[in-house]
Amino acid sequence: MGRVIFLVEEESMTETLRVLLPKVLPDWQESEHWLALTHRGKSDLEKSIPRKLKGWNEPGARFVILRDNDGGDCRQRKQRLRTLSSSRMEQDVLIRIVCQELESWFLGDLGAVQAAFPRAVRNPNRVPERLRDPDSLTNAADELARLTGTKTKVSRAQSIAKHLKPEANRSVSFNHFIAGLKRLVDSA
Repeated sequence: MGRVIFLVEEESMTETLRVLLPKVLPDWQESEHWLALTHRGKSDLEKSIPRKLKGWNEPGARFVILRDNDGGDCRQRKQRLRTLSSSRMEQDVLIRIVCQELESWFLGDLGAVQAAFPRAVRNPNRVPERLRDPDSLTNAADELARLTGTKTKVSRAQSIAKHLKPEANRSVSFNHFIAGLKRLVDSA
C-alpha cells in the first residue's frame, strides 16, 4: 500500500495526527506511511482538493479528507467534498467530517484534557451535561479555551492529543474517523 495523504484544514489537525496516528497504527511512521498537507482554512482546503487528487502521482496513494462541520449540514458537506474528489476512485478517498470542530474530539476525552491541563477538569469521570455529546457543541473551541485557559489552538492540540485514548473517546465523529481509517488501511 502506498502512503495515506491527509488533507486537513488547519495546523492543529496536523499536530493532532502526528500524535494520534502512532497510537492507532503503531507501525506507521510519518513521511514513510503518511503525510499531512495542512491548508489555511476550509476554503483553501476545498480549492486544493481537485488539483491535489488529480495531480498526485504516487502509486498506491490513498487520501483522507478531514474538514470541520462548523454547524453546517453534515451530509451536504460530505457530498460537496465527494464531488470535489471525484477525480479519484472512491475507494482511494476517505472523507470524514469533524463534528463540529476538532476541539469536540478533545472534549470527547476529558481525561486527556485533565492530563494536559490538570486544573481544567476536576473529575473526568463526571462529565457535565453540556459536554456529554461533544459533537453537538457549536462552540467546542470556545469551551475548550475556557476550560484550559489556553486560546492557542496548535499548542492546545499538541498538549491534549498526546493524552488521547482512542478507545475511550465519546465523540462519534472521532470514532467514525478512527474506524474509517482502519478500514482504509486494512483494505490495501
